[in-house]
Amino acid sequence: MRLSMDLELQDIPGQLLLALQPLKENKANIISVVHHRDHKTPRGMIPVRFVVEMDQSKIEQVKTKLRESGILVVRAGEDRFIEAVSVVLVGHVLDSDLGDTVSRIDSTGFAEVMDLALTMPGVDEPSSAYLKIRATGKNEIQKALTILREVGREKKLLVIEPIEAEAL
Repeated sequence: MRLSMDLELQDIPGQLLLALQPLKENKANIISVVHHRDHKTPRGMIPVRFVVEMDQSKIEQVKTKLRESGILVVRAGEDRFIEAVSVVLVGHVLDSDLGDTVSRIDSTGFAEVMDLALTMPGVDEPSSAYLKIRATGKNEIQKALTILREVGREKKLLVIEPIEAEAL
């Protein structure tokens, strides 16, 4: 079963390797690791998300081992976002309130923006934003894209889609 875990690691060498050890011991197949080294949580920790395939009955063993190692387990369980698509927005992305655009996707409950990259060539020039959107299924990806198209029309942004469609 595909599971995801959100952890908080101390900002010291070896913590990521320490967090991987219980997954190895429980024969988890690692699908992805997102390690935000430059971003700290309010507790001053480094946020990390693992997506793994493993026997769900072993998740408690993994969580216990992580806690014994001093690693904070923020969330662990079934990964409900199983589809993803990448799109690009072109126009005055920041001036049109990028936060609002992201919130309209995130507030649905069935989709979220999981990655964002912004390019700004000049102050008065159009910018572009790469967004990777995850959703609970293929139909939900289409609903999220419909929302994004509506936002694009409203804010006069060009929506280039999809760059890729993939199962997570």
